[in-house]
Amino acid sequence: MSSLRMLAKSLGLSITTVSRALDNYSDVSEATRARVRAAAEAAGYRPNAAARRLRKGSTEMVTMVLPTEPGQFNEPLYIELLAALGKRLASDGYDLTLLASPPGTEEIKTYRRLVEGRRTDGLIVVRTRRDDARVRWLLDADFPFVTMGRTDVAGDFAFVDGDGEAAFREATQRLVVLGHRRIALVGAPTAFTFATLRRAGYRAAMAAAGLEPVELEVAADEEGGHAGASALLQAGGRPTALLCATDRIAYGALRAARRLGLTVPADLSVVGHDNLPASAFSDPPLTTMELPIAETGNLLADMLLARIGGADPRTLRRICPVRFVERQSTAPPP
Repeated sequence: MSSLRMLAKSLGLSITTVSRALDNYSDVSEATRARVRAAAEAAGYRPNAAARRLRKGSTEMVTMVLPTEPGQFNEPLYIELLAALGKRLASDGYDLTLLASPPGTEEIKTYRRLVEGRRTDGLIVVRTRRDDARVRWLLDADFPFVTMGRTDVAGDFAFVDGDGEAAFREATQRLVVLGHRRIALVGAPTAFTFATLRRAGYRAAMAAAGLEPVELEVAADEEGGHAGASALLQAGGRPTALLCATDRIAYGALRAARRLGLTVPADLSVVGHDNLPASAFSDPPLTTMELPIAETGNLLADMLLARIGGADPRTLRRICPVRFVERQSTAPPP
């Protein structure tokens, strides 16, 4: 049996009823849907995917646009995130597509092509910025989306975020308890929401301890971490601990310390955030923080599917706790 018409004839049902049963429409009784699915399975019938999407007015795809510089796709945490997203979405019959676009005007053009060309059913926005033009555009377009991270943009939208503020407050407090008094923050660009929240947590803990904050904003990569740590470690009143906004910044800081003849953690404690796979194998293994990425991916997928189904975005917001991962890059100060 190879066609929808033949399947309908064998069941004594109309083609429309069989089609809607296979597409799981609620106006067909559950008993009929079960009967049609069983007959289709027994006959080896597979619906035409393109025709199915056309009937439903759906692409059965969701998309993540990763803002990146030309030729770069080097954020390890996104690999695990994409794996979790793809698996969860596939369980509901959706494919995950990934696009890369330079930040700025070209990025908005990419969103416009996807939405106005009806090339996707929903979007996942990552690397959120405090003033995020992508979020404003999607709110204006009234298109289903979810963000990984918060923004300062006014409006109701779904998001999942880690509690970076609480995490950096706790990490700073841990360093204070170890005996550190000169704790410097090697922060990411504060145009990104995560960087601002992590800085706020650091400042709150330093104020509570009666300590003077020392902050430096750098590019959120190894080169930025190396340059920033080098400057801090060669300045007067050298810090005994560096709290880094990301693991990649921390890797650069570890190299800067070695180049200057400092031993981590005997001379300097270093803490990162992200718990990238390499962090367990750095020299020394890096103390860090972690927002469980697989769980985050599942949450993002669930929220986006709910938005595609018409759920109120105000019910789809989650700030998740961040786990502290203690390794060998922290110790009491010398």
